Amino acid sequence: MKWYFDDFVYGSIDGAVTTFAIVAGVVGASLSPGIILILGFANLFADGFSMATANYQASKARNEFVQMKRRQEEWEIDNLAEQERNEIREIYREKGFKDELLEDVVRIITSRRKVWIDTMMKEELGLIEDERNPFDSSVSTFVGFNIIGLIPLIPFMIFMMIGIDPNSEAFTYSTVSVLAAFFLVGMIKGKIVKKSMMRSGIITLIIGGIAASVAYMVGHGLNFLVS
Repeated sequence: MKWYFDDFVYGSIDGAVTTFAIVAGVVGASLSPGIILILGFANLFADGFSMATANYQASKARNEFVQMKRRQEEWEIDNLAEQERNEIREIYREKGFKDELLEDVVRIITSRRKVWIDTMMKEELGLIEDERNPFDSSVSTFVGFNIIGLIPLIPFMIFMMIGIDPNSEAFTYSTVSVLAAFFLVGMIKGKIVKKSMMRSGIITLIIGGIAASVAYMVGHGLNFLVS
């Protein structure tokens, strides 16, 4: 299996945000710690699996679409060669190639079938084939979702295992740990996309914090309505 770190980060951010949103919502509603763990783990496996499946289906569908377009271009090159050659000529004319240089470029590209097809796919259709395996991509997403998404639940698990009643103190630890996870994942994402790691970490932290705050306020509001 090949590991795709960008999918891991994508799943990590979503897992941390959604699981902590559930924790914040349940705490805001003043429900029992057991409910927090039940809903938290249900979210981890159900939502994580759903997200991974969606990633798999989307990646597979895109690959199939690209392959269909490639077969179409292959047919056109085999059956409408002169028309396709003129399209190559027009593409590179728009790029500034002229006269003999333009004809040399057309001749070189169209002399090799794979290069010709690849050029048409990229320049005419704007499609680049993705060599990533959809299954590996979905697994990377699922693992990221569950590993980072577990962090908000850990303080409640520890408190219950050592026989201490999880109260607001457990939620405080959960909040601090997940905010740190948001920041760390954001920094990793920034490194992958070659942007400021600090800026990316802060932005991810803000987004996660807003999601958690909204969930907490909604939970607290519902608690007020039913009390």
